[in-house]
Amino acid sequence: MEKVCKQCGVEFLISDDDREFMKKFSFTMAEKKYDIPMPSLCLDCRMQRRQSILNQLTLFKRKCDGTGQEIITNVPPESPHKVYAQEYWYGDKHEGLDYGRDFDFNRPFFEQFDELRMAVPMPALFTDYLHDENSAYTNCSGKNKNCYMIFDSDENWNCYYSYGMNSSKDSLDCYRVQKVELCYELIDSTNCYKCSFVYNSSNCSESIFLNNCTGCRNCAYCSNLVNKQYYVFNEQVGKERYEEIMKGFGSYEFLRDKIIQFEKYKLGFPQKYMRGIQNENVVGNHVVHSKNAYYCFDSMNLWDCRYCFQSFISAKDCMDTQESGGCELNYETSNSAYNIYNSLFCFQCMDNCNNIQYCTHCGVGTSNCFGCVGLKKKKYCVFNKQYSREEYEKLVARIIDHMMKTGEYGEFFPIKDSSFGYNLTVAQEYFPLTKDEALEKGWKWHDFDKKEYLPATSVMPDNINDVGPEITKELFACKYCGRNYKILEQELKLLKMLNLPLPRRCFYCENLDHVKYRTPRKLYDRKCDKCGLMLQTAYSKDRPEIIYCEKCYVESVF
Repeated sequence: MEKVCKQCGVEFLISDDDREFMKKFSFTMAEKKYDIPMPSLCLDCRMQRRQSILNQLTLFKRKCDGTGQEIITNVPPESPHKVYAQEYWYGDKHEGLDYGRDFDFNRPFFEQFDELRMAVPMPALFTDYLHDENSAYTNCSGKNKNCYMIFDSDENWNCYYSYGMNSSKDSLDCYRVQKVELCYELIDSTNCYKCSFVYNSSNCSESIFLNNCTGCRNCAYCSNLVNKQYYVFNEQVGKERYEEIMKGFGSYEFLRDKIIQFEKYKLGFPQKYMRGIQNENVVGNHVVHSKNAYYCFDSMNLWDCRYCFQSFISAKDCMDTQESGGCELNYETSNSAYNIYNSLFCFQCMDNCNNIQYCTHCGVGTSNCFGCVGLKKKKYCVFNKQYSREEYEKLVARIIDHMMKTGEYGEFFPIKDSSFGYNLTVAQEYFPLTKDEALEKGWKWHDFDKKEYLPATSVMPDNINDVGPEITKELFACKYCGRNYKILEQELKLLKMLNLPLPRRCFYCENLDHVKYRTPRKLYDRKCDKCGLMLQTAYSKDRPEIIYCEKCYVESVF
């Protein structure tokens, strides 16, 4: 079925497989069967819409509207939303049913739901705050200790300025890593120790500038190596020669030249068309331990899923999800996880929710709710108002029929109703817009305080050996965006240990660079550059990498 995206105007295809898959989400309400309407937006616009309601990275200070105490939150202080400290929001003093209201069949659903969201207080952050320790400046994360500015990350100790980090220690500036220790600037790597600038590698130690390496130790500037020691530019050298090469990295100017040199060097080695292990019938990239997953990225333990992005833990029979895990039968959801069953058009619903539609910030055993905000342990509610089961089903059926007429049912929440300026959301990372472009579409924009862009109070020394502890008292300005940042004491200690220079960019520019470093969440038809096998890969034809199919790649690894 060919359709025209109602947001961007591009033609897109809804395949027979898509249509068949969507039958999984059909349901009965008040003895009437309902099918989910086919998507009206193309894949990219659907993804952008789900991402536009999430501000993961930017944190603010503001007052808790329940207690008056100062809190850390992802909601800007100028936002009209009420925000509660997490312990207050999850406590007994906050009751979502207090905001219940009737549905008005003379008005659109989304207009009324936005009014309800504005009335119900939001939790300050999305963390496992009961199990965190000294990790206030984190979001979409949990069970962390002594961590600062890490996001979408769990079970870490003493880690800083990272995204997608799990079960790691004493590391910083990493992106989508697991079980790393004493590491700096690692991307898509696991089980590494004392490594820097290592990409797509595993089980490596005491190395710098590696790509596609496994089991390497004391290696530098290497690609596509397995179980090697004392290798430089893929050639073996003696221990003394290797140690001599390692001495110069404390200089920023020296390191910058080596980064450019390695980027050019690794292009001479083939890349596997898809990054993933232990998969069966999987199409996408960065997917592991999955079966029958189509067009999925950055996910694990998927089973019969389509168009799922950043799924964690596990997912079964899900479609069009953003950061959902521990779930089954989810459709058009964002940030919903941990024992979620049959969730449609919901975001940030957690912990044992089932049979919910168009809900947000609901959890802890909420079930059979429609259009609700901030409920806990409730069922048969509509717009935060309690009903009997029979009343609930009749009312929900009427609302769905009403939404069908207004063209709202089957659509995720509009970008214009996001709680955040577009430039604060995940969507800005993958679908960047200027302020004028966002405002022209009717979307919000956040203007940063000019106080966050002050002149630096000091000049950074080129070499880490020339830096003293007083540097942590200075204010610096990012060389790319001008945003201010400071050097943490713990950060300085780690960089000195690794003999690496101080960063010249803020965390936000570093994170954007990490996103751009990886392949986009798109698939292209391309042939294996060795055997000619036709592939579906995230590497487009105009990229410079050499792309091999699985068989040719395995044969090429040293």
